[in-house]
Amino acid sequence: MRYLIFSDIHSNVEAFERFLAQKKAKNVDKILFLGDLVGYGPDPDAVITLFRELPHLRAVRGNHDKVIADLESSALFNPAAAFSAEWSKLKISPANLQYLKKLAKGPQVIDRFVTICHGSTFDEDYYVFSQFEATESFRFMNTSIGFFGHTHFPIIYYLRNDKLDVVPLTENARIKLDRNTRYLINPGSIGQPRDKNPSSSYIVFDSGKMEISFNRFSYEVARTQKKIRDAGLPELLASRLEAGV
Repeated sequence: MRYLIFSDIHSNVEAFERFLAQKKAKNVDKILFLGDLVGYGPDPDAVITLFRELPHLRAVRGNHDKVIADLESSALFNPAAAFSAEWSKLKISPANLQYLKKLAKGPQVIDRFVTICHGSTFDEDYYVFSQFEATESFRFMNTSIGFFGHTHFPIIYYLRNDKLDVVPLTENARIKLDRNTRYLINPGSIGQPRDKNPSSSYIVFDSGKMEISFNRFSYEVARTQKKIRDAGLPELLASRLEAGV
């Protein structure tokens, strides 16, 4: 079984369309999405419309999805995120808003051996940025492999014989997974990378070979930036895209 795994589109339709055109992203059996379809970017409605057409899809919601769907308040967001969230609510069709409201809460178990979540396995909004936070996520995960998003940072945490270690994901990496090891893997972000590389990223997981491949691609960053600025969204949301932060 081949799984396509990606996260954090954040209303960036240029990046999402380029992702969908990737050859490696097409020859898969199932598609797993780790949350945050919307927020920050200028095209929330277009992204949801494209997303709804994906076949064999399992998805969990992200914190921006919840706020823009009016399931939670934007009060805890930073000013740029809150402004974008409130702006986005006015740009989404009623049908797409209902779809957003119905996205599943994570974690979700897929095919009995893979867990997907947005933040962590114990709290869908909790950031996993360190080995301590990864250790807590392993404690609440009942499968050998977990995929998470939220941080926009591609990385692998692995646990074997009670020892936890971490490996950053590098471009075009192919990594063989060990059946006696547990993994928490972040594919990075489609729409707003934050590892100082503006290229979008995703993972293909082959469960037969027990192998993941980490892939990056570029998109028309300048076009997305222009849309953000033309919409009157905060400048930070445009400038950060070219820096990958």
